[in-house]
Amino acid sequence: MVQEFDKVGVVGLGTMGAGIAEVFARAGFNVVGVEIDQAALDRGRGHVDKSLSRAVSKGKLTEEERSGIDARLTFSTSREDLADADFVVEAVPERMDIKRDVFGDLDRICAPGTILATNTSSLSVTEIAALTDRPEKVVGLHFFNPAPVMKLAEVITTVATSAETVDIVTEVAKRIGKTPITVGDRGGFVANALLVPYINDAVRLYERGIATREEIDESVKKAAGLPMGPLTLADLVGLDVCLAVMDVLWAEFHDPRYSASPLLRRMVAAGRLGRKTGQGFYGGKDEAPEPRRTGRFAEMVREEETLDLGEMLVAPQIDDAMRMIGDGYASARDVDTAMRFGCGYPKGPTELLEERGAESVITTLVAMSEYSLTTIAVPAPLLMDLLPDADEGASHGGGCACHG
Repeated sequence: MVQEFDKVGVVGLGTMGAGIAEVFARAGFNVVGVEIDQAALDRGRGHVDKSLSRAVSKGKLTEEERSGIDARLTFSTSREDLADADFVVEAVPERMDIKRDVFGDLDRICAPGTILATNTSSLSVTEIAALTDRPEKVVGLHFFNPAPVMKLAEVITTVATSAETVDIVTEVAKRIGKTPITVGDRGGFVANALLVPYINDAVRLYERGIATREEIDESVKKAAGLPMGPLTLADLVGLDVCLAVMDVLWAEFHDPRYSASPLLRRMVAAGRLGRKTGQGFYGGKDEAPEPRRTGRFAEMVREEETLDLGEMLVAPQIDDAMRMIGDGYASARDVDTAMRFGCGYPKGPTELLEERGAESVITTLVAMSEYSLTTIAVPAPLLMDLLPDADEGASHGGGCACHG
C-alpha cells in the first residue's frame, strides 16, 4: 500500500514541519510543503535548506543525494495544491482553532481515500478526527525534534481509526526510517506523559530549595546517564510547551501528579520561556553557577540516607512508567522505545528499574512521600508486585511485565 503512495503533503513548515517534509523527501516521496503566507513559506524553505546543507557538510548526504531530495520538494501557500495528495501530515501550532481550520480544509480538498495525520504532541486526536467526515482515516503521527534525527514516531489511534489506516501509517513510519510505537489517544501519549512530569518534578525540587539548578541537572545525568539535565531540557523544549503538556495531562486525569509547578506557571507568565527568549532556568553561557542552597530541605536531602537527589527524579518517572504499563496503555518495550528513541535516554524506565531493583525505587518514593517531596502517595501496584516478598498469588501474573 505504501509503495503506491506518491505525493505527501505537510501543512505547517516551522522547525518541526520542515523536518517532517525533509524526512519524507529523503525517503523517496514527492512532498508538497504548505504554509499560510509567503514569509512563513520562505522561513520553512530556509529550515529545510539549512538542515540539508548541514547534512552534506557532515558527509551524511552527497551533493547528488541532496539534489534528488530538492527535486522531490515543492512549496506552496495554497492548501488546494494537496488535492491529489495520498497522505497529509499537519504540523501547525498546538492550538485547536488552527487545527480546526486546517482539517476542515483538508477534509474538503483531499480525496476521500487520503489519510490525514496530525503531529500534535498533546491535543486530542479524537477531537481532531471528529472535525472531519473521515474519522476512520485520521491518525496521530507524532514526530520528535529534530525530526530528521530522532527515530521515534508515535502512531496514535482513536476509537474511530480503522485497522487498515493504522497498518498503513505504521508502515509509512518504518518506510521513512522511524521506529514506531502504536498507542491509543491519551493525554501526553507515551513520551511526553513520562518526560514532562519528570521536568515538572525537577522544577518543584528547585522551587522548594532542595538544590541549585546545576546540582539538579548534574545529579540526574549521573544517575541515569542522560545527555542533559531536566532544567536544561526545559529551557530547550520551552517552558510554555512544558506547561501546555502539564495542563493537558491535568485536564484529562485531574491527578495531583499532573499539577504544574507554580514556579513553572509564573515563569511562563513572565515570558521566561527558555532558549527561545534567552531567559529560563539558565540565562546564558556567561552566567555564574548558583550558590549552594542552605535551607532546611537542602540540608535534609544531603543528610538523609534514603534520599539521593538524582534518584528523587528517576524513581517517580519509573513509577509513572509502571503505572502506564499496569494500565495496559503501553507495553514495557514501547515505554523504553519511546524514551530511548524519542527523548535520547540511554536506557528506558524499565531498564533503569532493572538496574536499581524495585525495593530501591520504592524506598526512595516512600521517603519522598514522608517529606512531602512528591505527589505520588503510593507506589504503582505493578512496581509493588516486583518486591521480592510480594505475594505471588496477588501479582500481575505471567512473569514480570518489565520484560514483556
